[in-house]
Amino acid sequence: MTVTYSSKVANATFFGFHRLLFKWRGSIYKLLYREFIVFAVLYTAISLVYRLLLTGAQKRYFEKLSIYCDRYAEQIPVTFVLGFYVTLVVNRWWNQFVNLPWPDRLMFLISSSVHGSDEHGRLLRRTLMRYVNLTSLLIFRSVSTAVYKRFPTMDHVVEAGFMTADERKLFNHLKSPHLKYWVPFIWFGNLATKARNEGRIRDSVDLQSLMTEMNRYRSWCSLLFGYDWVGIPLVYTQVVTLAVYTFFFACLIGRQFLDPTKGYAGHDLDLYIPIFTLLQFFFYAGWLKVAEQLINPFGEDDDDFETNWCIDRNLQVSLLAVDEMHMSLPKMKKDIYWDDSAARPPYTLAAADYCIPSFLGSTVQMG
Repeated sequence: MTVTYSSKVANATFFGFHRLLFKWRGSIYKLLYREFIVFAVLYTAISLVYRLLLTGAQKRYFEKLSIYCDRYAEQIPVTFVLGFYVTLVVNRWWNQFVNLPWPDRLMFLISSSVHGSDEHGRLLRRTLMRYVNLTSLLIFRSVSTAVYKRFPTMDHVVEAGFMTADERKLFNHLKSPHLKYWVPFIWFGNLATKARNEGRIRDSVDLQSLMTEMNRYRSWCSLLFGYDWVGIPLVYTQVVTLAVYTFFFACLIGRQFLDPTKGYAGHDLDLYIPIFTLLQFFFYAGWLKVAEQLINPFGEDDDDFETNWCIDRNLQVSLLAVDEMHMSLPKMKKDIYWDDSAARPPYTLAAADYCIPSFLGSTVQMG
């Protein structure tokens, strides 16, 4: 389930953002603690070997190796490579969210354009809307592991009511090696044209509006399929991963505390615990973990998209809009400001501070 904390940061208060650091679900601690423990254990093991098991000559060789690793590890451009990669992944993640298929515009058009309060009119509207939801379901099945686990076969799709048995026969009869998410679009267009010929859609402009909006919906579905098909080039992901883990592999040796009596530059203290190296691992490896979590938001991570919720919400809302709310209007009454030329809604005591005068321009105060 997506982790939402917007209300916690609605106002900038003392220690407001810091309170978020103590959350576990969806946190960097939950993502990174295994790698962090492995890094700390390996560092400690190498340190113990250096301090307790190596002979004098072996210690001198290890110290030279440590200085060498520390000097050349900084030449790995971790910050540049990782920063650009995470920026690319976040932009891609947000674009996928923006282009999730929502049927709201179509359900408004169907409810207002497909007429008829009889059973046939109701059947037309619900069937058109079902085809819309079936299309998004087929796309979500192909890109989301959570949805595929819920609908692993077309039998489950039929049992859930998104497709009838006769429609499934037609769907299976159509032989194609490609993903057939577009089939309900064709059914939608054919049924809308039939409704226009029957007079259920009374204007060709309404039919055109329906088809245009359905094409927009198809574009959203196609875009999700495209994002799933063409990801960030594997070579780039490999380069970033290798850069991060190679850097910290070098740090396991290069960031060891050496014998201060030998006078090595930068090794005047022996603190045993590499505080800043651990922090650096936490930040860089955490940065990489952010990219790993967001590169495919259709998985089952804490912050992945709730695609199953989207399917439930879209079906319930769209059927309500085209069926129970078709031509349903509340009785018109005069509003409470009917005779008031300066309408102003009341403020509660808690909101009294937000009652401010209108802004008339910055030069008003000059007078």
